[in-house]
Amino acid sequence: MPTCSLVALFPVFAACRYMRAVGSSRVMCDNVPGLVSRQRQLCHRHPEVMRSIGLGVAEWTAECQHQFRQHRWNCHTLDRDHNLFGKVLLRSSREAAFVYAISSAGVVYAITRACSQGELKSCSCDPKKKGTSKDSKGTFDWGGCSDNIDYGIKFARAFVDAKERKGKDARALMNLHNNRAGRKAVKRFLKQECKCHGVSGSCTLRTCWLAMADFRKTGDYLWKKYNGAIQVVMNQDGTGFTVANKRFKKPTKNDLVYFENSPDYCIRDRDAGHEQNNYILFLLEDHGQTYV
Repeated sequence: MPTCSLVALFPVFAACRYMRAVGSSRVMCDNVPGLVSRQRQLCHRHPEVMRSIGLGVAEWTAECQHQFRQHRWNCHTLDRDHNLFGKVLLRSSREAAFVYAISSAGVVYAITRACSQGELKSCSCDPKKKGTSKDSKGTFDWGGCSDNIDYGIKFARAFVDAKERKGKDARALMNLHNNRAGRKAVKRFLKQECKCHGVSGSCTLRTCWLAMADFRKTGDYLWKKYNGAIQVVMNQDGTGFTVANKRFKKPTKNDLVYFENSPDYCIRDRDAGHEQNNYILFLLEDHGQTYV
């Protein structure tokens, strides 16, 4: 199974730290390894978006670690590795599927939030949420600042997917599928919030807006998708997937997909980094023994 570079977000995290040090977006965008030409173009045009993405990395990484908190592989990050998770994600496993989905979702969340907070020149509140509308409770006026999630999704798709679109192999298609599932998960939890106006809270007039839910809802949802992830194989013409086991349903756009079974994280694998050794080391240390 061919492998490809990890999601482009990981070098962006290093890029944002680098930019804070040098103070120049052009120096950052031109020198960060791992970006394809389309990503460098977006980086040059929207350095403030790159900063927002960089700040969001810590949030979705923490969410990944929360979801895997009771598992042997716990979404552990390698501070000195620009790939962030080391070599573990080179395998086309369920863990890789989840990390690509949660990182793609995290980019959407970070950009959308920055838009609503007025931190980006290229976007603001959702411009389509204007005028009067209706819901089950009656008529209301759009007001406040609706989260511009469509902009967040559009930018995330253009930036994160750019690297995968250059590849034509199975892993690239897997990453694109899981990236999209992550983006859709954030939009799934948009909620309408309203404020009543009128004498003594009579609610003769309502003002409403759309807001993203806490990122934990997205994390919990993608965790369920991880547990129900569908193993697939490439179809005969190489343009899509088919289920590896005919007894299982065909994956939808909301499902996570993977090609390879997960490794046994309790068995030492020198090629995958030290993450898989934690359990064995714990057992050895607990018994006061040292093995080389």
